Amino acid sequence: IKLVQINGVKVGFRPNLRKIRIKDIFLDHWWNFYIKNYNRIRFPIIANVVKMLACRTGFLGFHEYICLECSKTNKAPHTCKSRFCSSCGKKATDNWIKTALNTLPHTTWQHIIFTMPDVLWVLFWLNRPLMGKIPAIAANIVITLAKKKDYLPGIFLAIHTFGRQLTRNYHIHLSTTFGGLSLSLKKWKKNGFLWHETVKKRWKDEIIHLFREEYKDGNLVLPPHLSHIKTYDDFRNWIAPLDEVKWVVQLEETTENIKQCIDYLGKYLKRPPIGETRIINYDGESVTFEYLDHNTDKNKIMALPATEFIARLICHIPDTNFRIIRYFGLLAYRVRGELVPLAFKLLKIRNTLKTKVYIPWREMIKKTYKYDPLKCSCGAIMQLFKRAPPRKSLVHFHKEIALGLI
Repeated sequence: IKLVQINGVKVGFRPNLRKIRIKDIFLDHWWNFYIKNYNRIRFPIIANVVKMLACRTGFLGFHEYICLECSKTNKAPHTCKSRFCSSCGKKATDNWIKTALNTLPHTTWQHIIFTMPDVLWVLFWLNRPLMGKIPAIAANIVITLAKKKDYLPGIFLAIHTFGRQLTRNYHIHLSTTFGGLSLSLKKWKKNGFLWHETVKKRWKDEIIHLFREEYKDGNLVLPPHLSHIKTYDDFRNWIAPLDEVKWVVQLEETTENIKQCIDYLGKYLKRPPIGETRIINYDGESVTFEYLDHNTDKNKIMALPATEFIARLICHIPDTNFRIIRYFGLLAYRVRGELVPLAFKLLKIRNTLKTKVYIPWREMIKKTYKYDPLKCSCGAIMQLFKRAPPRKSLVHFHKEIALGLI
């Protein structure tokens, strides 16, 4: 029995020794949750949940292999490739990390975290297009300050919408080269120092200006607790005090370990908002998980009803075609084909630019689990025998998949 503190009370429970899968929690509760809340659930949420629940089932099709020596067969069910799936998310993350290592300049980098007051967070869920406007603001602050020092940095960033407790917390994680290509494109400049107060002041001013303009243009939906705001002057008066409160922009120490920057962002990009290793107990009705409290820098325990756990997870599923990862400066897609090879040349780094890295499922299993899934018990290597395509429109089978009737 393990004693943990939940909401200030010490509670004893026996941790579940088997791995607790998010998929199992959803199989137990998703359909009832959906029936009660279907009119408030965005379609991308339904699509991703259904794909996750159908992962490695006949609904997504399969490859069938046969041993030509003993006629034994083996089916390899297709995966869902959804970022909401823990298993597929890990594979996608590993592939992205390997691709990034091949394409990003190996030089000095700095990580910057842009946050904003919590009173603004709710506005992003009521005005989802705003989520896509913030990254350019953060990147352009760095680029503008860099150009004053006669260089163009390389920037990649990730949009984060969640905190450690799965709460709604919109913020930006940005990594920038500490220096960059001179504007003449003739050398690599190494002086990339950014004044913290300058970055923070510009960030605060830009975000407040954005919200004011969005309201002025009639694009901003306000939550019920702000229903008293009827005019632009009302909105200006409401948002004005934010100019006086503390805004947190965290500039990390510089590092020459590009893999450290990539790994830091990668662990959040292609996976669900919580890693399954953080879930320490599930009794069929409630989910208990660990999280790091940034105020005390200590791990704490939180227990939530399964339906509340599901609600906190799904609100972070992005809309279709929404890009979590974005690139700016010399890494922007429109110029990277020309500028990244030039950066490699000036940094005297061997050009290792490649297309996206793809790791075949067989190789991944061999690397992770140390066995060959196509090696028959007789010692021969199985050959592809048949491909079964996925069923059309998984959402049409929503109920069957959600209830595990497959």
